[in-house]
Amino acid sequence: MHTYQNSIGFGNLKSHEDMDLIIRNTVLHFDEKHIFRTENNAIYGEFSKEYGDRFGMKVCGEFTDSGNFYPEYSVPYLVGNTVSMVQETEFERHAGREAYAGVAEDPRVGATIIFYMINMGEMQDRKETGPLPKDPIKVYLSGLAREGEILLPVMKTPHDEEVYQKHQEEYFKLLSEAQNGDESAMEALSTEEMEDYNLVTKRLQNEDVFSIVDSCFLPYGVECDQYSICGNICSCKQVMNEATAERLYKMEIEACDLYFDIIINAKDLTGEPEVGRRFRGLLWLQGYAELS
Repeated sequence: MHTYQNSIGFGNLKSHEDMDLIIRNTVLHFDEKHIFRTENNAIYGEFSKEYGDRFGMKVCGEFTDSGNFYPEYSVPYLVGNTVSMVQETEFERHAGREAYAGVAEDPRVGATIIFYMINMGEMQDRKETGPLPKDPIKVYLSGLAREGEILLPVMKTPHDEEVYQKHQEEYFKLLSEAQNGDESAMEALSTEEMEDYNLVTKRLQNEDVFSIVDSCFLPYGVECDQYSICGNICSCKQVMNEATAERLYKMEIEACDLYFDIIINAKDLTGEPEVGRRFRGLLWLQGYAELS
């Protein structure tokens, strides 16, 4: 995932030697370390170091029998501040390396949310004491943005907000009933989708899509944990990578009633971010699962 190292301020690394220095610094001066035995009976290590406000690099690799550590891959990460969802979550191992994806259903998005799990070491420690929890757990979602732009908000009155909230309550009620097998609720949802489609199609003849759609959260490309999002900026601040002094933006975003943090290099953002405006961009979705 070196495409996204630019998101946390490592965009000016010119060679493999430059990257090797960051990896070596992370392993030698780590803030957090987890060592565990994998399913293949190998001794594995995860070293994490922050290079700014809750963001940094993780280096993962295998220990030899003689105790030497060989880095296998590095991952830029951002730990979110906000509980994004409380859902039953499954964890699936990646096929190519010792890494995990979190999978959870969220009715607000209306689809399965898949994220890269950034506290794999904690999960491995937790597995040694017993099975992972089956009950809903807290997940702090975050996103590394490789490009983005700032949009003006959709103009809404207090009455519009009230109508929207009432509609959402009715929608989630119908969705719950449909999931429990209520055929009348299924028919009502299908009818509503057709009406919304017809209304949007008609408005698109004279309006831009982002003057109609307030926010969206959609899978993007072939990677299952990458998303195209448009959401409202709830908070925003400038931060800096302590190693490179590159300027970054951290924002809390609300998209489809889902709240999460993102980080983006200032050079990759078009427009001036402010609370009340919207962010549109491409994200690598990550998540910190609270397993205790």
